[in-house]
Amino acid sequence: MSIARVGELAPVFTMPVFDPAAPNNFDLSVSLSDYSGRWLLFFYYPMDFTFVCPTEILALADRRAEFDQLGASLLGCSTDTIHTHRAWAMTPREHNGISGVNYPIGADHSGEVARAYGVLIEGVHVALRGLFVIDPKGILQYAVIHSLNIGRSTDETLRVLAALQTGGLCPSDWKPGKETIHVGAEPRRAA
Repeated sequence: MSIARVGELAPVFTMPVFDPAAPNNFDLSVSLSDYSGRWLLFFYYPMDFTFVCPTEILALADRRAEFDQLGASLLGCSTDTIHTHRAWAMTPREHNGISGVNYPIGADHSGEVARAYGVLIEGVHVALRGLFVIDPKGILQYAVIHSLNIGRSTDETLRVLAALQTGGLCPSDWKPGKETIHVGAEPRRAA
């Protein structure tokens, strides 16, 4: 398996997946090729049944419509099993569960995909908080890795996705609707 590098084809993968739309089907798998022609927000989190992870997973779930509007699919992933994912998805939010999650969660139990994306902590077999935006052609356009202790910002994730989709140069603190930079041309306002 190749190593993830921004600007290159994202490492391909196939792995078991928990899909909340089919919670009792344990024979499902997910592949990078399933998202061909669509933007993919592929992210790793450390472990099921933890404390920061459900805040991130549910923040994305609660704002899924905004990702849908940008033509982007969500795929979460950890090194836990699909059985653990299912148990966590059946646990109410008030008990630190992710009940109501509305996108699939991959089960990279071997850690092979996490290793290819540079997020696996080898000694403990846990993934760092990696966020990868893959374009419709399978090119890794954005990658960021956070410490285990720091959750990611859904607002920033949406901003980065929108910026990538402009195809333009986006200055610091750019937001959707603001002008992008076009060298040698008139600036244009992004949609």
